[in-house]
Amino acid sequence: MKIRLAVGAVLTAGLVVGSVGLAGLAGAVPSAERPSGARNDAPPALLAVGDFDFSRPETVATGLQVPWGMDFLPDGSALVAQRPTGQVVRVRPGQPTEPVVTISGVTPVSEGGLLGLAVSPTYAQDGWIYVYFTTASDNRIARFRLTAPQTQQPILTGLNRAAIHNGGRIAFGPDGMLYVGVGDAGQTASAQDPQSRNGKILRIRPDGTVPSDNPIAGSPVYSLGHRHVQGLAWDAQGRLYATEFGQNTWDEINLIVAGSNYGWPTVEGRANDPRFRDPLLTWTPAEASPSGAAIAGNRLFVASLRGNRLWNVPLNGSGGVGTPTAELAGSYGRLRTVEYGPDGWLWVTTSNRDGRGTPAATDDRILRFPPRDATTPPPTTPPPTTPPPTTPPPTTPPPPTTPPPTTGPATCVVSWTVNQWNSGFTADVRVTNRGAALTGWTVTWSFGGNQQVTNAWNAQVTQAGRNVTARNAAWNGSLPTNGTVSFGFQATYSGTNDRPTDFQLNGTPCQTS
Repeated sequence: MKIRLAVGAVLTAGLVVGSVGLAGLAGAVPSAERPSGARNDAPPALLAVGDFDFSRPETVATGLQVPWGMDFLPDGSALVAQRPTGQVVRVRPGQPTEPVVTISGVTPVSEGGLLGLAVSPTYAQDGWIYVYFTTASDNRIARFRLTAPQTQQPILTGLNRAAIHNGGRIAFGPDGMLYVGVGDAGQTASAQDPQSRNGKILRIRPDGTVPSDNPIAGSPVYSLGHRHVQGLAWDAQGRLYATEFGQNTWDEINLIVAGSNYGWPTVEGRANDPRFRDPLLTWTPAEASPSGAAIAGNRLFVASLRGNRLWNVPLNGSGGVGTPTAELAGSYGRLRTVEYGPDGWLWVTTSNRDGRGTPAATDDRILRFPPRDATTPPPTTPPPTTPPPTTPPPTTPPPPTTPPPTTGPATCVVSWTVNQWNSGFTADVRVTNRGAALTGWTVTWSFGGNQQVTNAWNAQVTQAGRNVTARNAAWNGSLPTNGTVSFGFQATYSGTNDRPTDFQLNGTPCQTS
């Protein structure tokens, strides 16, 4: 999972919820991944413009075996890990599923098998793909390249394995480190043992070594007191949110702070105990059993297994959450993974063939849901050349422009034009593709100062720290050879506001003009 926060998403509720227990309490089931109950909930009302349209699903893949981990390559295709088979497949909308590799040593036992998958944030340079899986003796992480998929290099081994609570979610954070949700493997005391790596969220370098700034010197442990974390997601400010299976009473969403203790097994849910950090939000097990998590705009989406729904949780921008809404309730059965794709759609996997669901004929499936405005023309265009703080951008699309000239051997050229005032600026970005024709594009760069994007037009612009990503809108993804695409954004800053120099188009460095 990568950070994909669409600027300008609508926040419909901003009340901070310390602990919310929703209706529908059911009997306790000791396993972390509880069997599904039949639900007949009516779909909720549609959300505000800018959210996803859950009434317009598109099926990306069918006939999968418990798709668990999922992440995206620079070309927009998804790599998906299938838990019981140990196979990684590549999926693209409108195309057949393509087998990539079967990970050697995978031993599927109950909740174990091939679990998390993450693509290196520097994939264009190093080509690494990471997988978390269960073997006959442990849980471990290995990495491989598509150029030599049978060569798999372990980077972290010896995590305790069991039939339940293996954890398994892995994701790269905005700091470039790999974060790992590791379950307690059924040994509850290990969650409170700082010497054990089980019942923890770990933070490691891409090569498996321990960062020097981890909370405990020489230890990969980033936070402790966890039962079974299966969801990791970061907001635009770099805050980490995690989903966690409770035992009999409360499932949780936690805001993860380095070195903090989240209480398991001493407490489940809220403790009001200064030794432990309380969850932001709780559900009963029947409502959730939360697995994968993704953030898009100001919303945290949580795939729920026993709950048979996708929870939509507003984020208030300050580390708190608003009142959650249930999406897709009962529509597709058990939901395992949710990711915000580089295409701007929300991708969701079912988990009905995991032994606890009722599979449909086409299960397991990968579905994707379009943004609410995916079929509308360009919604906004740049503000006027001298924008007062209160002046909104006009709605007339910018006129076509002549592509900048090619200079040097670069396969893309970026033109960057800024209109700046005391504490803010707008930037008009024009990208000319000198390489092969593209059906979808992603432009990345990093700011040198404290610039913060606040609004964008003609692209989906996301920011994590100083790193910025702009992805095509639904209507302007085609970029032919020698074609030019234009988009813009508004941002705040203080101090200097130098032009970035490290532009890339779909992972290829660009020349600036």
